[in-house]
Formats: sequence, structure tokens, C-alpha cells
Amino acid sequence: MSQFGSVPHVGAQDPELQNSPITDEVDEEYEVIRQEVAEAPACYFNDVAYPAGSYVRDGTSLLICDKGVWVNLGSGDPDNP
Repeated sequence: MSQFGSVPHVGAQDPELQNSPITDEVDEEYEVIRQEVAEAPACYFNDVAYPAGSYVRDGTSLLICDKGVWVNLGSGDPDNP
């Protein structure tokens, strides 16, 4: 993703707020998490809803919302992709 500037930087998840789980597609638990979270039209990050397909940066990682689950796509650092 070459347009890091347009991707919101959301910081770390606050456990006191509503958050969707973060996983890797290659993570062994991805399918388990996918089954636990009903397909949702959005993902939550610190009480903010982001529609499916949205990207955010949580500091070090680039995440995409996949029907209620954040999927880690790798480095979210524009200076060190």
C-alpha cells in the first residue's frame, strides 16, 4: 500500500474500549477467530467502527478489516516497509 498518508494511524488498542480481534491470515487461530466473530459489516478499533475493507495503522502494523476481524498485513511503517 503506497498511500500510507491516507491510512489512519489509530495507535494501540485500549482494552477498555470496543475492539475487534487482530490476527494474521496465516495464524493457526485465524479460522477459530473467524468462527467466533460473526461476519460483521465493520471492525472496531477503540470504539470507532471502520467498514469492511478499511485500512488502519496501529503503529507498527498495517491492518485491514475483514468482516469483523482485523487482519495484519505486515509493516505499517512508511519509512521501513
